[in-house]
Formats: sequence, structure tokens, C-alpha cells
Amino acid sequence: QVPLVESGGGSVQAGGSLRLSCAAPAYIFSMNCMGWFRQSPGKEREGVAVVDVDGSTNYADSVKGRFAISRDNAKNILDLKMNDLKPEDTATYYCAARIGAICGLDSDMNYWGKGTLVTISS
Repeated sequence: QVPLVESGGGSVQAGGSLRLSCAAPAYIFSMNCMGWFRQSPGKEREGVAVVDVDGSTNYADSVKGRFAISRDNAKNILDLKMNDLKPEDTATYYCAARIGAICGLDSDMNYWGKGTLVTISS
């Protein structure tokens, strides 16, 4: 059973907004780096945004100023608010968690969700 469950994907026009959420069990969420990754057809998976236990964040250059990652440690929920969406943001978005001290966009993640599809039309 996949421990991370994403929700909130869908289809919007360019310039629109979406909010993705990820629910995780406490034993994964509470002590780990959490992040969002995405993969488009024919492309490698890339890190979008990560947030460490202390709330520190890191974003891909392509989404800085448009996306915001946040974590609710009481509810074990990870969110990704996406604004000013562009067609190039179209991808399957994955929630992931990492056990370890380093929390980066290229860190090896230990847990993954099944993904949620985001489609942006021009």
C-alpha cells in the first residue's frame, strides 16, 4: 500500500491555479523532508519543491514565485499551491518523503505517492 496519497490534480487554463495536497502517515511525515516532484511524458522526473521539518523550503527555478509548498505537521498534510500555471507545468505530480538530513530537489526520496495529473491548456 502506497503510504502517500496525492489529491487536487486536474485541468485548468494557462494563468489559472491549482492546489495539490498529500496525506501521509505520521511516522513518515513528522520527521522527514517532504517534497513535490513532477514528470512529463518523455522527460525525466524533476524536483519542484521541498520543505524540511523546520519549514525551510527549496524551489525549482521554473516555479519560483508561482508555487508555494507548505506542510501542516499537526495534520500530516503537504500542500502545493500553484499559481500562474503554464502549459509547461503539465505533468504528473508526485508527493515524496525522504529519511535523512539533506532535503534537496535532487535528494533520493524513500517514499512516493502514485501521482496526480495536472494538465494546463493554452
